[in-house]
Amino acid sequence: MRYYKKAILLVFSLLGSKLIWAQNEIGPEGHKLLWVVVFIVVVFAAIIIGRKRFPKSATKSDNKLFKRQKVRIELAKDSKYYPDRLMLKVENTGDVDVDLDQPLLVFDNFWLKRKFKLKGMANRTFYPLYLERGKIHELEIDLTRFYGHDKRLKKFPKVKVQVQNVKGKKLASSSVYLRKTLVKF
Repeated sequence: MRYYKKAILLVFSLLGSKLIWAQNEIGPEGHKLLWVVVFIVVVFAAIIIGRKRFPKSATKSDNKLFKRQKVRIELAKDSKYYPDRLMLKVENTGDVDVDLDQPLLVFDNFWLKRKFKLKGMANRTFYPLYLERGKIHELEIDLTRFYGHDKRLKKFPKVKVQVQNVKGKKLASSSVYLRKTLVKF
């Protein structure tokens, strides 16, 4: 398939240079019309050869020009206020499989932010995680471990989770409020 694209790019560049040189000439000429016909024949021949040489693949996503990585995440808490556990659900809704890096847990207190990278659960590390198309990954986050690390985190009203791929591109984020606040920020 690469050779097919390179051949078309070469034909376009050659025709483009021919059209640029011919801009000072006035009036239609027969050889220019011949070049247009040759170009159309070459494009159709390349398409026909490309179809015979590279048949369509079994999956539909392989034929797309732009493949997008997209995930949808949900962050749920076990109680309305002052929850002990959060449930993170990551679903791959994109066209391709995704390599997920460690999710980032951000405690937010309007002025201050504390960031933690999640490694796994129950003392098991399973990031980076390869998530196939259409699959769902669930992670239970125990907040008492973070509160044991720093008692001031109980005063932070908002928690946000950011998910990114291993190359560092941010894919999605979700947030929940852990306690009542006067102003939602």
